[in-house]
Amino acid sequence: MVITPSPLLILVIIVAVYLIASIKILTEYERGVIFRLGKLLPQPKGPGIILVFAPIDRIVRVSLRTVALEVPPQDVITRDNVSVKVSAVLYYRVIDPRRAIVEVENYQYATSQLAQTTLRSVLGQAQLDDLLAERDRLNQQLQSILDQHAEPWGIKVSAVEVKHVDLPENMQRSMARQAEAEREKRAKIIHAEGELEASAKLAEAAGVIAAQPVSITLRYLQTLTEIAAEKNSTIIFPVPMELLELLKRAAGRDQGTR
Repeated sequence: MVITPSPLLILVIIVAVYLIASIKILTEYERGVIFRLGKLLPQPKGPGIILVFAPIDRIVRVSLRTVALEVPPQDVITRDNVSVKVSAVLYYRVIDPRRAIVEVENYQYATSQLAQTTLRSVLGQAQLDDLLAERDRLNQQLQSILDQHAEPWGIKVSAVEVKHVDLPENMQRSMARQAEAEREKRAKIIHAEGELEASAKLAEAAGVIAAQPVSITLRYLQTLTEIAAEKNSTIIFPVPMELLELLKRAAGRDQGTR
C-alpha cells in the first residue's frame, strides 16, 4: 500500500524549508543592507538573526570594523624637485552601510585609489625637509582631506600615517655630507670657544704671576713634583726668567762696548 502525501503537507514542508533558508545570522560587527525588489530598505539589518526572503530580497554584508589599508609606494616629486618613493597606511571604517553600498560601486577600491592620488598631490606640495621632519602635520592634512572626500560614501578615515620615505642614493650621500659638515662646523665653533676661554684664563693667570713673581717659582716646584711622580729618568732644571734677562742684558752690553 503506497501512501501519497497530501498537497497540504508538501506545501507546509516547502514553506518550512523556505523559512529555514531565509534565516541569516549577522555577527556584532556586521550589518546587512537589504534590497527588496531592487529598492533599498530604510535601515540596515543586524546584528543577530534576520530574515531574507529570496528572491524578493537581496542582502549585502558590510563590516563595520576598522580596516588597515596599505597604500603602495608612490613616486612623488617634492616641491624642491626631489624624486622619492613614499608608502603609507590608512585606517578607515564604514559608518553608514547604506551609502557605502549605494553611493560607490566598490568602496574599498575607491578608498584605495583616493588615498594614492591624495598622497601624491599633498606630498608633492611639500619640501623634502618637511617630508622628513614634519610628518605629523602632513599626516593630519592627509587625514582631513581623505575624510572630507570619503564622507559622502559613508566612510570615516580615522588616521593616515606616512610609513616609509625611500630617498635616492645620491640624495642620501648629499645629506650625509651635509650632516658631516654641520657636525664639523659645530666642533670648530666649540673648539674656538674653548680656546677663547683658555686664553682669558691664561691672561688672568699671567696677571696674578706678574703681581707676585714668587708664584712662578712655586709653579716650577709643582711641575717638578708632577714629573717625579711618574718615575721616569728625565731630569729638568728650571731656569729662572730673571737669569735669562740678565744674560740678555749682559750680551747687549758686550756688543755695545765693541
